[in-house]
Amino acid sequence: MKKLHRKFISGITIDQQTGVAPSVDEAGNEFQISGRRHIGPKRFLNFLLAFIVLFIISSINCSAQQNSGAERDGQHDFDFNIGTWKTHIRRLLRPLTGSNDWVDLNGTVHVRKVWNGKAQLEEIEADGSAGHLEGLTLFLYNPQAHQWAQYFADSETGVIEQPQIGEFKNGRGELYDQESFNGRTILVRFVWSDITPNSHNVEQSFSDDGGKTWEPNFTATLTRDEKASTTDGMPLPPFTSTVAGAHDFDFHFGVWKTHIHRLKKPLTGSSNWTDYDGTSVVNKIWGGRASIFELEADGPAGHLEGVGLRLFNPKSHQWSLNWTNSSDPVMTTPMVGRFADGKGQFYDQEEFQGRIIMDRNGFSAITPNSSRFEQAFSDDAGKTWETNWIMTFNR
Repeated sequence: MKKLHRKFISGITIDQQTGVAPSVDEAGNEFQISGRRHIGPKRFLNFLLAFIVLFIISSINCSAQQNSGAERDGQHDFDFNIGTWKTHIRRLLRPLTGSNDWVDLNGTVHVRKVWNGKAQLEEIEADGSAGHLEGLTLFLYNPQAHQWAQYFADSETGVIEQPQIGEFKNGRGELYDQESFNGRTILVRFVWSDITPNSHNVEQSFSDDGGKTWEPNFTATLTRDEKASTTDGMPLPPFTSTVAGAHDFDFHFGVWKTHIHRLKKPLTGSSNWTDYDGTSVVNKIWGGRASIFELEADGPAGHLEGVGLRLFNPKSHQWSLNWTNSSDPVMTTPMVGRFADGKGQFYDQEEFQGRIIMDRNGFSAITPNSSRFEQAFSDDAGKTWETNWIMTFNR
């Protein structure tokens, strides 16, 4: 927010010794009328009224500047998207090749609020001449940046792609990112437009010339399905896969009393721990090939809120754990791993306080009514591990 500077009212300054406003000649120069110590009541009243009017005008100008400089809150920009939609999709088969070969798909999109309204979850299913499409999108709003991010995953890989980030202006949403496509670095743009209570359009475009020109390669027209349920129920059929590992997280569905034991300053030699108690809710989504984990807890060190998206990759038979929290609503580097012998181990490499470290998440002691989660850091390439976060779950 820009700092406001108080405007001084031109031509009027108070003389502290006499209490009289100095006169101003036609050139704008101030001069003092010597010897004048008293002003008649009528003249004083006129001066006072003029001063009040100018003060009010100045206050209005300052207020207008303050309002114009305030950042717009876009927390509810995607509220139009909540509900169940019939969708017609057109996809360009070979983007950025000069091709004009498009295919059509028809299907359903279901969008609901999650994480107490701080995010939205979109589930897509469509069919056409080119085959079957299933996708999942998590929309996250960053109140500090006043921007939205969308994280997409398709059912073939179960891996979240690089997010597109942007905002809405004048009823139109534009989100961008930079990524690699066929060995080239390109820009990607998503646009939401023509938004009404019962319809809207979505378009994806690529640019390989720095945004000078854009080629659309995905367009979707969405029309509200008035007959569909408006609840948060799961629209897709149950996921019944025989692929090893596909149901390893089924044990965690439900509502859990959660106790958290957290090391305040990891990798410093500290042994100062703090505790939280709260609730975790884990719901099956995307027909069962993913789940969403919502955590809320309180303790002496404050309040914790976070959301995790767990996705299964049917090709690698691995799970990816994606996490964000309310103080920094950006998805962290995913933890990737699998279950073996009743235990789940997941790893990543990330930056922590300026250093590159290894991070490990583990699930153990799994029963129908309880389980244990543990996070540990290593700054020596996995030779030693320091536990810094323990969660116990009980139904």
